[in-house]
Amino acid sequence: MIRACRFIIRRYSMTSWKQIEQTVQQAVERGDIPSAAIGIGSMNRVYVQAAFGNTSITEQGRPVDTHTLYDMASLTKVMATSMVAFYMIEDGILRLNDRIGDFMAAPVYKKDVTIRQLMTHTGGFQADFKLETLIRRPEEAAACILRRPLFCPPGKHVVYSCMGYIVLGKILESISGKGLDQMAREWVFEPLGMTQTGYRPFTELHAALDAGAQENIAWTELDPVSKRYLAGVVHDENARTLQGVSGNAGVFSTLEDMMKMGRMLARGGGGYLSRAMLKAATQNYTPGMEENRGLGFQLRDSNSFFGDLMGPESFGHNGYTGTSLAVDPQNGLYVVLLTNRVHPSRKNDAIFRLRHLVHNMAAAAYTSGGKK
Repeated sequence: MIRACRFIIRRYSMTSWKQIEQTVQQAVERGDIPSAAIGIGSMNRVYVQAAFGNTSITEQGRPVDTHTLYDMASLTKVMATSMVAFYMIEDGILRLNDRIGDFMAAPVYKKDVTIRQLMTHTGGFQADFKLETLIRRPEEAAACILRRPLFCPPGKHVVYSCMGYIVLGKILESISGKGLDQMAREWVFEPLGMTQTGYRPFTELHAALDAGAQENIAWTELDPVSKRYLAGVVHDENARTLQGVSGNAGVFSTLEDMMKMGRMLARGGGGYLSRAMLKAATQNYTPGMEENRGLGFQLRDSNSFFGDLMGPESFGHNGYTGTSLAVDPQNGLYVVLLTNRVHPSRKNDAIFRLRHLVHNMAAAAYTSGGKK
């Protein structure tokens, strides 16, 4: 019995916050990813806040830090577009049962798709297609997408759709008369103190960033047009076609700012979102379908990115460039992992295993007494 107790004590002591940092640092040193910024915290405490690697693998790369800007990619869907929708819902401007046809012209087979279906990826829209050769101006994006046939009947399947979120962003703009970038800045980022977060960092964030900060941006992939690596220009092709502001991608942020959002969500809304709104946002609207989906948020299931040990009510999202935010509300824990795994090429899948390892270790460290 004594031996068993000693084994348990030793077993739990093996997973520490420092060990998580070392795991991420080793992934960078092995060349799995060019850089990483890792942040782990709870409602009232920070356990890990560290950065490793360089902004680029080229000679122009500089060491990353907690203020390095990363391309959030599809994290934009929850930290900008969905949050703006939540704001409108709480203010009585928008309903989940409102339909596309209530706000813009749409074919008969799409006009009844609801806001709820767009946010849960059950609207039947195609996952993705290139807008570059189909539109001349960003204002034409929604009409172009709505002209395309549905991939499947609405409400029957989860089809993760960037196109649906582009339409959602355009609907929000049509309701408010403001650009999505302005709404996200005024209604989300500024109230949360996320001063280093926004669309188009070389324009919208320019005034808030000093000269050094403007160079502190993690590079992504080689642009086939300019033949230069993208740095401060959104990686997602459709978001670039939409001049950097889109409902599906386009936001840039830092570890420090993303930890502010993680802390707010771990606190059950933290005075920003009502508990009623967050509860509605994180319930499972797609039981029995391909994925568990909330309103924008991915929910934990056997195929999700949360790993094996985070709580059953965990929610969050990830981004194609190698970013993620995971929240375990049962334990009040959040994990932010930002990388530029698509630099120099998108042919890099090491991030998927690393995310699981980090989430497992964070959950183990926190629930074994590391929170004290």
